[in-house]
Parts: sequence; C-alpha cells; structure tokens
Amino acid sequence: MPPLKRTRRPSHTKIVATLGPASSSPEKIKALFDAGVDVFRLNFSHGTHDDHRNRYDLIRALEKEFAHPISILADLQGPKLRVGTFKNGKIELKAGQAFRLDMSPEPGDETRVQLPHPEIFAAIANDADLLLDDGKVRLRVTKSGKDSAETTVVAGTALSDRKGVNVPSVMLPLSAMTEKDHKDLAVALEMGVDWVALSFVQRPEDVEEAKRIIAGRAGLIAKIEKPSAVHQLKKIIEAADGLMVARGDLGVELPLEDVPSIQKRLIAKARSAGKPVIVATQMLESMISAPTPTRAETSDVATAVYDGADAVMLSAETASGAYPVEAVVMMDRIISRVEVDTYYRSQISGYHPVLQHSTSDAITAAARQVAETVGAVGIVTYTTSGSTTLRAARERPQVPIICITKETKTARRLVLSYGVYPIPGFDPKTFNEIVLYACQITQEHNLTRKGDKLVITAGVPFGVPGSTNILRIAEITE
Repeated sequence: MPPLKRTRRPSHTKIVATLGPASSSPEKIKALFDAGVDVFRLNFSHGTHDDHRNRYDLIRALEKEFAHPISILADLQGPKLRVGTFKNGKIELKAGQAFRLDMSPEPGDETRVQLPHPEIFAAIANDADLLLDDGKVRLRVTKSGKDSAETTVVAGTALSDRKGVNVPSVMLPLSAMTEKDHKDLAVALEMGVDWVALSFVQRPEDVEEAKRIIAGRAGLIAKIEKPSAVHQLKKIIEAADGLMVARGDLGVELPLEDVPSIQKRLIAKARSAGKPVIVATQMLESMISAPTPTRAETSDVATAVYDGADAVMLSAETASGAYPVEAVVMMDRIISRVEVDTYYRSQISGYHPVLQHSTSDAITAAARQVAETVGAVGIVTYTTSGSTTLRAARERPQVPIICITKETKTARRLVLSYGVYPIPGFDPKTFNEIVLYACQITQEHNLTRKGDKLVITAGVPFGVPGSTNILRIAEITE
C-alpha cells in the first residue's frame, strides 16, 4: 500500500461503527471514516446479503483510496426468542394475573400467547422467571410442561407482538448459530470480513463450533451477553480471538448493578489474555435522535476507555440515527480527552498482565519499558500472524504500536487492537531490513521525524508465531 493520505488518529482506543440505512452511501461511509471510525460493523440481524455486500465493497474502495487498512466486523444475529402475535396487536397486563405460554399459533389475548420455542419449555422449571420485552414484563412460572407453561405476571403492564424473551440463569439447549446464521456466515466469509461476532454464546463449545466453520478465515469475537457465558469466561476467552461486552442482554438477564463490575472484569480478563475487547450497547443512545449525548452517556464511554478497552462501539447511533457522523466525532472527542488525563495513564500503567515465562513476553514487556525510558515515539512490531503485536497491545504502551506485516489480512484484523497502527505489504529477509524499513515508512506516514527513536521487536526466524526474541532501539537519522 502507498503512504496513508489521512492523518493518524492519535487515540489508542478504537471506534467501531455500525452501518445501516443512515450510513450506507459512499459519502456517509467516507465521512464516518474521516471522523475516526477504525472498524465498520455489518449487523446481519438487519438488511439483505446484497446490502452487506454493497457496504463491504464501499469500505474496501475507501481502504484503497486512503491506502490504510480498515477492519470489517460481521455480527451474526443468533437465536431470537420471541412470543407470537396478539389479536389486537397488544394487550394490557396486571400484576398477579395468570398468563399462559404455549405452542399454539393462534393470536394471543389477555390470557395467553404463543411461545414457539420448545427449548424454553424443556429448560424451565417452577418458580423460574421469564423476562419479556427487554425485561419490561416479568413472568414467574407456576407450572411447566413440554409444550406450555402457566405463569403469573410479576411486573409489567403491556405486551405487544413478537417481543423478545429472556430466560435468566438457565442454560438453554440451543446452538449459538441458527440456520440463518450459517447462511450469513458463509456470505460474510465469502466477502472476506476480518472479524465475526458470535451472538448467544452460552458455553465454550459454541465458540469452538463457529471457529471450526470459520477455519481461520476471520477472527472470532464472542459476545458476552448471557450469565452462563460470564460463569465460563476463562474457557470462552481461551477459545475466542476477542470479546464483546454486549451489555444490552447482560443488563436484562443480570441485575443492572452487576453490569459495571462485570464489564471491568471482562476487559481485564481479555487484556490479560492478549485478546481485543469491545464495549458495546447504548453508548451514545440519545444521539440516535439528538445532536449531543447525555452527561451519563459521556461518562459511560469514558469509563470504558479508563478501563482499558480496545474499542468502543456505536450501534443504532450510526446505523439508523439522525446524527451518525456527529456520534463518531463525539466518541472520538471523549476518547481523546480521557487519554490525555494523567489519571487515565496511572490507571492503565498501574496494571500489567502476569507474564508467562517466555522470551516473547519478556521482550514485549521490555519494549514498553525501554520506550518509556528512552522517550521513543513508537514501538515497531514485525509480525505475520499478529501474535507479536497482540502482546505489545496487552502492555498498553503510551506510544503507538506500529505493526509491520506482509499480510494485509493480519493488518486489517489488528486494526481493532489498542494502539495498533498497521502497515502491510513488506516482506523482509533480515531483521536489519525491518529496522531500515521502519525508519523510512514511519516518516512517510508522518509518525516520526529526524531525531526520533523507535523500539523495534521481531521474532527470528520469521513466520513462527510467538517467537519474539529481538529488541533494538533505532534513531531516525534522515
């Protein structure tokens, strides 16, 4: 790729933006990129395959125009558990009234409604709670059978057609991937997306199933939105390539007061494992219809940045909102302001993951320390698989991580990671070639100037994942 035409975002925390009806024209996608988007999300819960192909092609054209890798994330819908319809479209409920859920396709009324999911009936027991319409309605099971359940309304006053159903604290006998997801995944992989986000993850086996299908063609992000996934977090992190803190369903199925601490734990665990983590859902929700966010939303984004997330995500704000570009600009402003705060740096520097007893971890940790000591303006990593760069990102250095790789695919995937600035297309034969190229290419990308220092790491022999074993300080002399 030729030198980048756009000035680099100085922030380390990345921005993920969802494309949709409000943001699918070439002009709008370019404006979002100019405003600071690093990763574009294609939400397969909405739109057709042709819609997503068109958006994918526009992003790749933009990538070529700006000569800078752009990451594309395909987000699979997962199983959607919903009630059926009502005779009049909606009903009124009262606390304490009896309400039946069954398999009959007949339109419902104030006494019953269809629940076309036998898996739920098979999993629930008496006294289990069912949450409908994002928790606005709570039902308690009084009697359950193989194809129906008698319940009592605990809370909620209204219910309308096809509202969602959550079953907290119950492991449902469902795969994370539906027939639709299998088709969507095939299309996404055929297009060439860089990441796939898997919804409805309940167990590590869900991640392993999806990874077998993906077969290395994209990175796999496990969306943590079920309590059962939180309980099996260690194994899920081991199986996945990254995490998404999907706070929407987490906030329905778990007490709301638990979500902030779970968010912090997920970020810390993902960072410790050296895998990128995205914080998502309702970050600047009011900007769907207003040109500015609330103070609480501003604090919410800032908290994710203070916690050390790799990326923060916009959903409906950019997909269908009235102010998609303004939402990205606001998110970038919040990130930039937090990252120059001395408290932020003390927070980030105050925690470093426990290192493995390996040369690679030792060299990577030393690179951060050396960069701080000599006042280097960047840490250069040469990688084929991405593992060297991910180790560097885990350390959360104060300076950019300039990733040099021969693989465009690797560069695109690493765009998501904290502080990483990827430059693809260089295939060195020796470490000295890397040093000379790093000094040259960083000047062309306006990352360095004469007199600046770089800390450079790589693994020899090249192409062996996890073999980082060289560190050198280089000074820009021309």
